[in-house]
Amino acid sequence: MKPIIGITCGHTPDANGRYYVNEPYVKCVEAAGGVPLLLPGMGDERDTREVMQYVDGILLPGGVDLDPVHFGEEPLEGLGTVNPEWDRLELVVARLALERDLPILGICRGIQLLNVAAGGSLYQDIPSQINGQRIQHSQRAPRWHPTHTITIERGSLLEQALGTPKARVNSFHHQAVKIPGVGFSITAKSRDGIIEGLESHSHRFACGVQWHPELMVKHYPEQLELFRKLIASATSFRQARSHDGQNREK
Repeated sequence: MKPIIGITCGHTPDANGRYYVNEPYVKCVEAAGGVPLLLPGMGDERDTREVMQYVDGILLPGGVDLDPVHFGEEPLEGLGTVNPEWDRLELVVARLALERDLPILGICRGIQLLNVAAGGSLYQDIPSQINGQRIQHSQRAPRWHPTHTITIERGSLLEQALGTPKARVNSFHHQAVKIPGVGFSITAKSRDGIIEGLESHSHRFACGVQWHPELMVKHYPEQLELFRKLIASATSFRQARSHDGQNREK
């Protein structure tokens, strides 16, 4: 059976609220060989933990800003929309994935959430917190179009996936990783020093990217390799879990 990849749902908190995942994330998981399973926020954290027993990997997608209370800061003027339920869901999922060594990929908000779950911090608002000349991190070009360059650490999972120490990526954010979480190292930066990639060296596969590869794959198919890396690791996790279960039955 193909590995099951849990994708955390976004949330709208209005009277007729909805849970949602943008289609490109689902399509990329399918194209890379996985089965997507949407994970909505639930009132009882124990239910989320129960569902997590049935997934082989996690995808944290993009979304709204992360509440700075989760990294010990007060909200700054430049902070955008936050959603407590969305934060609560993804922090539980990310921390449990790290605890269980469950493969996890974070995209845009996802890299930021993954970093905070590991004990790191964020810039709440790049324009108001970082001085000097900055590149455009909220692009006005078509969403699939790569608008700025990143430099990638040699030997990293990211370099292995994209096959190059430099790449051009798309960009839709005003928050960013400030201090990496425990056990995570920086694997990519933009020319103005903003962190664009993170990975853990103490987990099977725990990786985050600041751009949106799911929007680029149609024109830049090499971006799908990030999802293939997640699926390959999830397959390994599934096989190991099955082997452990068989041993316990003997």
